[in-house]
Amino acid sequence: QVQLVESGGGLVQAGGSLRLSCAASERTFISYAMGWFRQAPGKEREFVAAISWSGSSTYYTDSVKGRFTISRDNAKNTVYLQMNSLKPEDTAVYYCAANPIRAYPAHGYDYWGQGTQVTVSS
Repeated sequence: QVQLVESGGGLVQAGGSLRLSCAASERTFISYAMGWFRQAPGKEREFVAAISWSGSSTYYTDSVKGRFTISRDNAKNTVYLQMNSLKPEDTAVYYCAANPIRAYPAHGYDYWGQGTQVTVSS
């Protein structure tokens, strides 16, 4: 069973940047597609970005395309989410998740981290 721990959240002004990290406990991390999701107060959790096990394929929701970049380092069992040009509407708890089958469509993610808060002030 994969255990995931996110870090890197915080408070940032609009237009700023943050880099989220998600460390996995499992050595078989390389066999999992990884995704980032977020949940804002009063809203349902939504897909943000995903990456295939090799890193060769990435997927983004439209609202973050051109601003966010997902990447992974399989040697470090870590996936990243670089977030640039942040907007107040990006404020949410961000979760990473692991999928043993595929990165996208964004279902079948079986393992989840505890989340990290990102707050963007205007």
